[in-house]
Amino acid sequence: MTSQPDYYDVLGVKPAASPQEISRAYRALMRTHHPDLDDGAAEGGELSRRELLQIMQAFSVLRDPAQRAAYDRSRAGAGTGTQSSGPVVIPVRKVQRRDQPAGNTIRITPVRWESGPWT
Repeated sequence: MTSQPDYYDVLGVKPAASPQEISRAYRALMRTHHPDLDDGAAEGGELSRRELLQIMQAFSVLRDPAQRAAYDRSRAGAGTGTQSSGPVVIPVRKVQRRDQPAGNTIRITPVRWESGPWT
């Protein structure tokens, strides 16, 4: 048994769901599971609290593209039982060459409050 629940199943969406579909599913589930909107379900309080926390955790992971990508990679790796044999993605930063013009680049510099037209 895995220690991490399937967040797509928790929200009731497909793994290929768009961010809008994930938000809609989250809001619909919050309307049905939120303790302030519950119609006196005192006997199932602990179960609904656990479900509510799972829904909130699933949404917090799936709404962030970076966390969702990491979750999808861990989910794919857990299904095979071994390390992924696919290519490893290494983030790369593009560096501008100094001998070429910058183009339509906006350069932002720190504000120096001790000097300027207001002093």
